[in-house]
Amino acid sequence: MTIALVSLILGALVALYYYLTRNYKYWQKHGVPCVDGALPGLGHMLPLMSMRTHLADFYDKIYKDNKGRSMVGIYDFTSPLLMILEPELVKTVLQTNFSSFSENTISFDPKVDPLVSHNPFALSGEKWTNSRKRMTYAFSSMRLKILLESVKKVCVEFENYIEEKLSDGKTEFELKTLFSKYTAQVVAAAGFGVDGYCFDDEKKNTSFIKIGKAVVEPSMRSIIAFTLTFLIPSLNKIFKMRFIPEHIDHFVRTLVADVLEQRRKDKIPRNDFLQLMVELERAEGEKFGTEMVAGHALSFILDGYETSSSTMSYSGFYLASYPKIQEKLREEVISVLSKYNGKITYEGLKEMKYMDQVINESMRLIHAAVVMKKRCTEEFELKGSDGVVCRVQPGMEILIPVQSLQKDPQYWENPEEYDPERFSLEKKRNIEKFAFLPFGEGPRICVGMRMAQLQMKAGLATILKKYKIELSSKTQIPLKMIPGALLPSPKGGVWTYFWKL
Repeated sequence: MTIALVSLILGALVALYYYLTRNYKYWQKHGVPCVDGALPGLGHMLPLMSMRTHLADFYDKIYKDNKGRSMVGIYDFTSPLLMILEPELVKTVLQTNFSSFSENTISFDPKVDPLVSHNPFALSGEKWTNSRKRMTYAFSSMRLKILLESVKKVCVEFENYIEEKLSDGKTEFELKTLFSKYTAQVVAAAGFGVDGYCFDDEKKNTSFIKIGKAVVEPSMRSIIAFTLTFLIPSLNKIFKMRFIPEHIDHFVRTLVADVLEQRRKDKIPRNDFLQLMVELERAEGEKFGTEMVAGHALSFILDGYETSSSTMSYSGFYLASYPKIQEKLREEVISVLSKYNGKITYEGLKEMKYMDQVINESMRLIHAAVVMKKRCTEEFELKGSDGVVCRVQPGMEILIPVQSLQKDPQYWENPEEYDPERFSLEKKRNIEKFAFLPFGEGPRICVGMRMAQLQMKAGLATILKKYKIELSSKTQIPLKMIPGALLPSPKGGVWTYFWKL
């Protein structure tokens, strides 16, 4: 009896082992180099699952260990995942043969996460096409000029908030916290035409900031939601954990329903995103459902709040670290503003070319997305410069190591050095286009890119025209990112002093 039981247990373990490793000869069979050390059931994901390392460092090690190869196979738990390592293959996937790789790998169950399932990033097929058309119109030059009016009002509030905090001509800020207030207030004003109360510290529990904090700021809940949504989506089919907390879903739905009801009644034009939805309804001759509009509005919040505030905080960090660069940018800001009577204008922001260089260099060194994943939709043969060929099947996921490409010495001189001059008019022509992907590339390039640039430049200009930024000793250098966070988040934050000029 004992022998039979032991035999049964051993047999079950052997069967489980073979089940968990059943795909682990995939890359060998297909003639593609593969990373060593795949574990049963986990593949190569143990460092991420144990939170021993940040996503950027994990994939960067694989990238560097396989330098000289065009592609390398890894195992995302039990599924084969292809990492492409050279810009020409990135171009093939994102642009040249977009039709074969037209889907992002992230999808949300409409029954679990109804609002975020409308996010253009997660859509595919006709739904994505229709959404893309609407969002492209939403962020046209004409609409951006209108939205800028709301941004300019927020810049005044932003400046007043900083001024109120000054003591003896200086004040200390954690940059991510500060810029989150700014971008959340922009979202409230430009998205909904309401006051987000983001500069009112006494109303921190009712401000728009709570939306971003609940979804993307590091916490046990957000880390688990990120893991289930982005790393183990198959497991989330069982647990059905919401990416967007229920109270945030309710908040956005209620706000959108109330504002839309009022907008449909009155005919007074507004300068915000929801007004655009009302105009699109009239133009297309159909009434959009509240859920669809709320979904687009939530996308506006998430896309406009977190990545922009992160990029602004890193730009502030580098400006504080390099005073000469900060001074050169300040001179540009003051010079351009003086041409427009000291006011922020759409034309003036476009003229701030060195500001573009600073922001680009900040995004090159610390990229919000770290990696991109695409899903093959039509069988396609990828051919690397080293002779490796992989016939990619529908359903296969392709990983693009954005952060690693953007810091590779093969494409960037002194890649660890912060140097905005590499994006100057004379030098940027020599940049390998598909080794710099701050907003993606191809037909699915970020549709809100110009809006993000607009609000970042306006916010930084508001500070630089009046204040000097210095690093505080509270900032831990070099910056080390919190493992498990959805976006790169430095341990201890980025602390600086603002000195009034």
